[in-house]
Amino acid sequence: MSAAPDLVLAGARVRDPELSRHTAVAVRDGLITAVGDDTDVRAWRGPRTEVVDLAGATLTPGLTDAHSHPVWGLEMFTGTDLSAVTDLDGLRAALKGAERRDGWVLGFGLDHNVFAGRPVHHELIEDVLDGAPAFLRLYDGHSALASAAALAAAGIDGPRAFAQRSEVVCDTAGRPTGHLNEHAAMDLMTPVLPAQPYAERRDRLVELLSAMAATGLTGAHVMDLGGHDVPGLLAAIEADGDLPLRLRLAPWCMPGASTEELDELVRLQERVGRLWRIGGVKFFMDGTVEGGTAWLEHADCHGQGTDAFWPDPAAYTAAVRHLHRAGVGTATHAIGDAAVRHVLDTVETLGGPGPRHRIEHIETVPDDQLGRFAALGVVASMQPPHTAYTRADHTDEWSRRLGEERAERAWRCRDLREAGAWLALGSDWPIAHYDARQVLATARSPRGAASARPGLTGAMALEGMTTHAARAAGEEHLAGRIAVGYRADLTAFAVDPVDAPADETAGAPVRLTVAGGRITWRS
Repeated sequence: MSAAPDLVLAGARVRDPELSRHTAVAVRDGLITAVGDDTDVRAWRGPRTEVVDLAGATLTPGLTDAHSHPVWGLEMFTGTDLSAVTDLDGLRAALKGAERRDGWVLGFGLDHNVFAGRPVHHELIEDVLDGAPAFLRLYDGHSALASAAALAAAGIDGPRAFAQRSEVVCDTAGRPTGHLNEHAAMDLMTPVLPAQPYAERRDRLVELLSAMAATGLTGAHVMDLGGHDVPGLLAAIEADGDLPLRLRLAPWCMPGASTEELDELVRLQERVGRLWRIGGVKFFMDGTVEGGTAWLEHADCHGQGTDAFWPDPAAYTAAVRHLHRAGVGTATHAIGDAAVRHVLDTVETLGGPGPRHRIEHIETVPDDQLGRFAALGVVASMQPPHTAYTRADHTDEWSRRLGEERAERAWRCRDLREAGAWLALGSDWPIAHYDARQVLATARSPRGAASARPGLTGAMALEGMTTHAARAAGEEHLAGRIAVGYRADLTAFAVDPVDAPADETAGAPVRLTVAGGRITWRS
């Protein structure tokens, strides 16, 4: 070793796919410089080396959440937390006592199942609002409920036409019900909603990322840009210190994007900081099952779900091809079986070597598509905690809409792994909790509609947040492993997350988190 390390972790059980019986790791300038035994520590250390004794903790490659929204999610995560509400009476009680922000009632995390099959309508809540405007985001992040006063403030008085799959839901008389389905419809509210001050936004982001690090996360694939000012926001944070997590952000490409806009997305890939960078582009091929906007090969029980998010799916294919030729990888939101098939068909037309492409969510997929992921080199990016919004008896909104056959194909993580796919795992915060340990646990013990399906092994789950997450980002040669020359992103658990039972892993103490060679959490 040419120079003394900045940090040495000793007394550990090193858990890496290609290493065993090692107990110590040396770090310098953000990279791993040596892996060995505790007997090597004396030779490694210098006068300024910090040595941390992990006292038998299991040291894994740093966990990466392969699908998260920590910047944009702060906007979604504003107001009253409605995630514990289970029925309409509970919703009304929560809103009656909800705090106001600039006169508004804001809420998030509302479960579709609260409405028990009723149409989402502002009349169900008006009498408890005392005339206040209200904007309530449903848990899926793709729909919201706006009160009558909120609709009036935004000038929404009837249906609208959009360039993408989106809807201001109206009754038979053409009056808005308050149900705003998909991004373009919800964006109509943005100009009138209370703004979040810059300083508050910055402080909340650092606080959130620090809390994420405490669960073992060292990085996140951020599936949005979170606003045009976000690169400046991240740069400002790094001007004063360091980010608690490594962030890789993928700006959105929406239907109707021009050649100039696609080229701008290519240029954005040059933006980079110490622990953040723009990497890839995010597409949407459909919406959500519960909202009736997942693109399905056969309509759902309400006759919905037969349209793609891109009104012209061929235009999506052309946009992906444009980015592919420019060397930019893509991540496409595809929940329904038709959406997944179209993305795979698109990648199949690209031909030759190039950047990596991935599909996000994949909530229901037929047998004949499983093997195509490995054959085409497409990474499957899935979020096991989403299963908590479904029920094993299929009485939930997701299962009812799909019907028994498709509900039986829920979240086929293990099937995709066994078909040879690379499988990256994440939380999709704020749709589900960011706790990395819960992602590992639910991947091994699926819940709800997926509970009858086989879970991942402990090793597969860990790989989903380490080696396979690195593969999803095209970074498998510098991240996701404990090896010399790799990034010093490391997580230390009080238990072995591979061998310990899933429920024990879900609450296992995190002893230490290291991102870029810097300790970001220490118990």
